[in-house]
Amino acid sequence: MTAPSVDLRARAFQAMTDAGFHPAFPADALAELARVRAQPPPAAPGTRDLRDLLWSSLDTDQTRDLDQVEYVEALNGGGMRLLVGIADVDVLVAHGSALDRQAALEATSVYTGVVTFPMLPPELSTDATSLVQAQERLALVAELHILDSGETQSHDVYPALIRNQAKLTYSAVGQWLEGAAPLPQAVATVAGLETQLRLQQQAAERLHAFRQQHGALTFSSIEPVPVLENGQIKGLSVRQHNPAEDIIESFMVAANVAMAQHLRQSHAWSLRRVVKTPKRWDRIQAIAAGFGVKLPDVPDPRALGDFLQNRHTADPAHFPDLSLAVVKLLGAGEYIVETPGAEKEGHFGLAVSDYTHSTAPNRRYADLVTQRLLKAAIGGITGPYQQSELETVAQHCTEREDAARKVERLMRKVVAASLLSSRVGQEFNGIVTGASPKGTYVRLLDFPAEGRLVQGATGVDVGDKVRVRLASVDVPRGFIDLVR
Repeated sequence: MTAPSVDLRARAFQAMTDAGFHPAFPADALAELARVRAQPPPAAPGTRDLRDLLWSSLDTDQTRDLDQVEYVEALNGGGMRLLVGIADVDVLVAHGSALDRQAALEATSVYTGVVTFPMLPPELSTDATSLVQAQERLALVAELHILDSGETQSHDVYPALIRNQAKLTYSAVGQWLEGAAPLPQAVATVAGLETQLRLQQQAAERLHAFRQQHGALTFSSIEPVPVLENGQIKGLSVRQHNPAEDIIESFMVAANVAMAQHLRQSHAWSLRRVVKTPKRWDRIQAIAAGFGVKLPDVPDPRALGDFLQNRHTADPAHFPDLSLAVVKLLGAGEYIVETPGAEKEGHFGLAVSDYTHSTAPNRRYADLVTQRLLKAAIGGITGPYQQSELETVAQHCTEREDAARKVERLMRKVVAASLLSSRVGQEFNGIVTGASPKGTYVRLLDFPAEGRLVQGATGVDVGDKVRVRLASVDVPRGFIDLVR
């Protein structure tokens, strides 16, 4: 049965406005856009020409705002050389310009599943500053030397001219790497790319294994994606994590760590991405105890990582439910400013002390700011930001990221409520994903949706399994009301 008609685009625009976003680009930014596209600046002195390397990108099927490309080569005597190229967005979006002011205001792109609200105009984010296939682009490159153990021995950061040789997708490459599909045509048509992707997988596996040994946490998620036909909801598909995503995740973490370390070694200001020590460690201990595992009284990422990895191996089908509960209890990440010579709290979930966001400057303003700080450090000049300005950026980016998550979550609920409207009265198995004075929330295990427990919430906490009945839905507001 087709779900009731809902103007999804209009609802998404309203959600953005309600959350304080400004979906339409102002006239001064659009006028500036035309000027910068007509006269792109030349490459800066010292830019390396790396156009001949076998760069490729990996992202979702729909993505056009390509921020990152990768290249790996095996070294004589062991080890690997990893290069991660990041789109140079700053070259067209100058600090203090009209485009920059609008990007700073929005702080992030918002992906509702129905319509994307880009931080930068699509003429930039999906074209002029995107690492699109077969086009020459300026980039900031993080080069790392990876030992056979997975440890990063050294790194360098520098500007380069590159060319993406192949735009690849997680779905096609992931299925091939799993042995579930033949070599993708996009890979087969580029000489040497199959071997290159195998090298990338080996490098990613080494990096991941080393991170796990040092306490990085393993998570898994179930991500529902709306299936639309002529603007109408036809269903929800669930995107499963695969080895292609593991490659990008490992390279992204490695590049972000390298960028943060480069700023510290240059005695430069930096924006750090941190996930602080979890305040609800006692509840994480209780969840682990339910599986017969005793976690230490002091929060320990290595002990938690071992527990999660063992559960993933023992019960992969239900591991996303456990992941979701632990992620909620760990709490959200935030941006902070690190001053030269100081050392701030690290990233608990990744078990690293140096971490920034640098690999998505088309999509996140914090990454664009970090790019400018890096370019100043490379050039040996004072960065373009005062401490007070960076503090404001950090706070605003944290707040806008939270607002974007709420918009995206709301639109997932609107879509889910529409599809569930014909199933009121049915019963479902679920897991508690949130429990606070503001309300108790349950994710359904039989259908990729989350609702509010309006009756029977007493005594339940995050991670508990419950049996619920769908009491009612309100599609425009995305309300899915459940009772035990």
